[in-house]
Amino acid sequence: MTSNEPVEIIKALLDQENEKDPNIRISYTIHESVEFLDVLLENLQGQLKTSVFRNPAAEPYILPYTSDHPRHIHSNTIHTALLRDVRLCSHVETFYQERLNIEIALLINGYPPKFISHHLKK
Repeated sequence: MTSNEPVEIIKALLDQENEKDPNIRISYTIHESVEFLDVLLENLQGQLKTSVFRNPAAEPYILPYTSDHPRHIHSNTIHTALLRDVRLCSHVETFYQERLNIEIALLINGYPPKFISHHLKK
């Protein structure tokens, strides 16, 4: 859950809920950010910011360009990655950074620069 309430009020509310039923316990951690699925949610001085969450240990893997797939699959890979970033990034600056991350991952996976730039312009 996200809230702009003071931490003490949130803790008191959660502790009160924990006392209602001894068989049900709510565990909680209070922090300015949380990763949920592939979204990073951050509270920056009362402003909610969302961006793409990538596991730091994960490789930047995308379907290799040299794989034996029709070209439209490679085009769709770029389109889908951009669409995901548009949906998850609440700030334009974050979207531009994610777009750069996509370009780097595509280059690492053998996509030609011309192919990348053509599909990023669409």
